[in-house]
Amino acid sequence: QVQLVESGGGLVQAGGSLRLSCAASGRTFSIYNMGWFRQAPGKEREFVAASTENSGPTRYADSVKGRFTISRDNAKNTVYLQMNSLVPEDTAVYFCAGSARNYGLQIHQTIGAYDYWGQGTQVTVSS
Repeated sequence: QVQLVESGGGLVQAGGSLRLSCAASGRTFSIYNMGWFRQAPGKEREFVAASTENSGPTRYADSVKGRFTISRDNAKNTVYLQMNSLVPEDTAVYFCAGSARNYGLQIHQTIGAYDYWGQGTQVTVSS
C-alpha cells in the first residue's frame, strides 16, 4: 500500500505564496506520475499539476501556469507544489495523487489515471 500525506496549506493573502508538500510512504517504488488536484466548495475536483516519475515532463492547468511549480525529490519520496501570486480563486482543498501505472512520458489530467490519494490540505486565499 501507499500512503500520501499533504502538508503546507493555510491562509494567505492574495498575491502571497505557499508551498505544499506531499510525503509518500509504503510501497513508494510503485508510484510513477505524481500530481496535485484541487476541489473548491461546490465544485468538482480538478487537475492542477503533475510530474513524471523522474522529474521529467510536467503539465499544468491553464489557470495556474506561470504561477505554480511542481517538483519531486525522489530521495525523500516527496512532491512539492510551489504556489505564487495566489488569487482567491485558488481557494480549495488540495489533494496529492500518485499513479501506479507507468504512462511513460504521458501526463494525464483525469482523476481516474491516479490510484493513490492523500486526505487533502486546505488552502484559503483572502482578497
